[in-house]
Amino acid sequence: MPSRINVEHTILSGQIFPWTRHGKMWYVVNGSDLLAINEDAPLEFRSFQKNECDFFRETDDIGKIIRTISRDAVLREAIRRFDGMRILRQDPFQCFISFILSSNSSIQNIRNRVWRLARKFGPRITFDKLEFHLLPEPARLAKAENSELLSCGLGYRAKFVKNASLAVKEGLLDFDFLKKTNYQEARSALLGIDGIGNKVADCIMLFSLEKLESFPLDRWIIRSLREYYPHRFSFAGKTLTDKKYRTLHEQAVRHFGPYAGYCQQFLFKMIRESNKKSW
Repeated sequence: MPSRINVEHTILSGQIFPWTRHGKMWYVVNGSDLLAINEDAPLEFRSFQKNECDFFRETDDIGKIIRTISRDAVLREAIRRFDGMRILRQDPFQCFISFILSSNSSIQNIRNRVWRLARKFGPRITFDKLEFHLLPEPARLAKAENSELLSCGLGYRAKFVKNASLAVKEGLLDFDFLKKTNYQEARSALLGIDGIGNKVADCIMLFSLEKLESFPLDRWIIRSLREYYPHRFSFAGKTLTDKKYRTLHEQAVRHFGPYAGYCQQFLFKMIRESNKKSW
């Protein structure tokens, strides 16, 4: 039987950025909602908006997923070490903006940028006698002045955030459609947005658009593939070109199967924890 959901392993795995912790309670912004999650068993969380959401993907057949990916010895060890980690089902717009902000950044810097955007543009709420800011709607960011966005420490990413928000506001990008369509079509649509490359598109698809075959490739995952699978995956040179990314992604999906995204997350968690990187 799969173990219970481990909230700490899940949130501290680079999937989601606007969160804070108070003792055993985690407060996680999920778009226009805030979730209060008690890490003790049994898992319990409350929604500020009183929404019902499958944030931890409890409707996934996690037993089947774990059995499938456990055929790989490396992943068996990762699953043992980070038992209870899950892929999250995030608000798509929040995920979209968060990973646009992730380029060339540490997890701490991404978190800071997302929180600054929320504080400057998002609604302020009080929950459990604590104050939070939720993520702004696409229309609010679409009309933001460049100087306002730059004041949030976005740098060159400011124009990407504004243009991406405008694309969502005007219906050029429809998240509901992207959830239903196939991986390739969703990928092409995301890559058509300025500021989104292969890795960012895969992260958005995996964490918010129901594409569990997505396998985001960044320097940590490439490092893990080289370290844990030295004879299985081929990647020459230091630069991950578009062609090399596609080739390596295809190799990863062939090896790891339809739940490649779960595999990626376990590998990402293991390689960073092994190198004592903070979240």
